[in-house]
Amino acid sequence: NWTAVSEAPHDGSNEPTGPGVRPSGEVVPVRYASRDMAEYESVIGLECHVELSTETKMFCGCRNEFGAPPNSNVCPVCLGLPGSLPVPNERAIEFIVRIGLALGCRIEPSVFHRKNYFYPDMPKNFQISQYDLPVCVDGHLEIDVDGEKRRIGITRVHMEEDTGKTTHVGQTGRIGQADYALVDYNRAGVPLVEVVSEPDLRSAEEARVYLSELRATLEVLGVSDVRMEEGSLRCDANISIRSRGSDALGTKVEVKNLNSIRSLERALRFEEERQRVALQAGTALVQETRHFDEESASTHTLRSKEEAFDYRYFPEPDLPPLVPDPATVEEIGGSLPELPAARRQRYTSSLGLKPEPARILSTSGPSAMLFDEAVALGADAVTAANWITQDLAGLLNKAGIELADSRVSARHVADLARLVGEGTVSATGAKQVLEDVVGSGDDVEAVVSRRGLTQVTDTSALEAWVDEAIAQNPGPVEQFRRGKEGALNAVLGQVMKKSGGSANPRAVRELLLERLSGS
Repeated sequence: NWTAVSEAPHDGSNEPTGPGVRPSGEVVPVRYASRDMAEYESVIGLECHVELSTETKMFCGCRNEFGAPPNSNVCPVCLGLPGSLPVPNERAIEFIVRIGLALGCRIEPSVFHRKNYFYPDMPKNFQISQYDLPVCVDGHLEIDVDGEKRRIGITRVHMEEDTGKTTHVGQTGRIGQADYALVDYNRAGVPLVEVVSEPDLRSAEEARVYLSELRATLEVLGVSDVRMEEGSLRCDANISIRSRGSDALGTKVEVKNLNSIRSLERALRFEEERQRVALQAGTALVQETRHFDEESASTHTLRSKEEAFDYRYFPEPDLPPLVPDPATVEEIGGSLPELPAARRQRYTSSLGLKPEPARILSTSGPSAMLFDEAVALGADAVTAANWITQDLAGLLNKAGIELADSRVSARHVADLARLVGEGTVSATGAKQVLEDVVGSGDDVEAVVSRRGLTQVTDTSALEAWVDEAIAQNPGPVEQFRRGKEGALNAVLGQVMKKSGGSANPRAVRELLLERLSGS
């Protein structure tokens, strides 16, 4: 029931031999087409790594700073030099408690462990992490997939330190084709939290929604900038396939270091197909770690999957156990902000937003803050939401600017919504104003005045444009008089063109109806 669909070379097995390459150099991924996928289901769990936005690293006083010159934020502690001793970052511990409480976890006494493995970006040749006694346990995150609520279990949230960064210098950036490698230890020792879900996700789409919701929650908590393009949030996905209705777990495959929500969904969709093809053909799957290739949209074997004993965990002898103070935990819990799910509920039930703009706003901290402040300044909620999620989002995306880094303020949004509502500026003119504001940051009314975008409502001026448009467009005028009401829009458009977009469309329509009705 399965057929391989590809121009890539294929050895007849159920494992793609790799992407094909046309003579032109174009990479062609191997794809599979299934005629019957209903008999299988996916079992997916995610391990999400979150770099915390503390001022200093986890166990030393070096700055936690993205983009600094290589190896400039290092010291004997984060380099693992002999005689150096770690000291836990109090702010980082507060942040992991915030995360745990937001995810409904129990906050437990915990112990740091040494996780031993050897790689150039591990200056100590071990990573300080947590093993069987993490800070946060037994939580959950609720997601909404096509209107259906799903409760995804959180096994644990534990604290560790990040590794350094190795850059493989060569044409492909992969280790196998590298000419040499460069190591930057600035990231070594940065506070890192790992959020491990239960294997409760059943599709690539559910995994995408889960990661989006988790990212929004972390951003709202203020514990991380969650910029996946900078590595502040990274994801490893564990996936297996089983017959639908079975309780048995299949052979698990881990896909490492997915650095965007889109990549997560694409990688899981590929793995679903690859594993289903193998099961259908009776080919044994192996437990392994795989890499997702963005260009070919496929995964490839990296290594056999490690087990916990491979890391030789043992308690970190230089750090005492962490024992949470109940009063401090309660204080942190009382300071939690409104979480995305509650925010969505408020937007739809109290402010009248439709589900999609409410979802978009609630998954972006800066967007939600801009929206809430604009509404507090008197902007109509639906109008403000549309401007932020549609026009403004499009302009910022085109310019390659993050909202948090832009010059647009809640006052801009509120003033724009007010002027459009009053009829002072047309919808077309408002888009021009917003584009100017994104670049200049000037006041809305100043931009309207400078660019001459105030709508003309003076009857004498409008009448002249209307009369000219009627005279110059006899065809649409005759169609309208014969009952084709839509033809009026063609004449209205000509009036707007003559006015340079400054005419008030509502006033123009009234004048046109007055001139053409009954004549």
